[in-house]
Amino acid sequence: MADLTEEQRALIAAPNVAYIGLPRADGSALVAPVWADVNDTGQIELNSAEGRTWPALARKHGRITVTVPDKDNPYRYVSVVGRIAEDTHEGADAHIDALAKKYLGVDEYPNRKAGEQRVIFRLEPERVRYRG
Repeated sequence: MADLTEEQRALIAAPNVAYIGLPRADGSALVAPVWADVNDTGQIELNSAEGRTWPALARKHGRITVTVPDKDNPYRYVSVVGRIAEDTHEGADAHIDALAKKYLGVDEYPNRKAGEQRVIFRLEPERVRYRG
């Protein structure tokens, strides 16, 4: 596991939109904006809903590239290739609510659909690139 510096962790912990990259079957890249956070052990946490494209691709490949630019200076960023260490539904609803608080300042995720099952991916950083 590659360790994140405090500056890199702070960039991910701030309300900066992350961009994930995953390979598609045709060789093109799927790049999508997502909300992200970093936990106490240095894992990057992403949240999605079952049935979306990127979770299926992530499970297929086992790794996700996550790039988090500073919203005030997009040339300052951290880019991480992470191995999926955990893929769980446990705590995923509370996690998306915490991300909604971080990014929107609201207590509950406003775009939840009836019957939607949320999922958390926890990534162990393997390679880290930082531009400060």
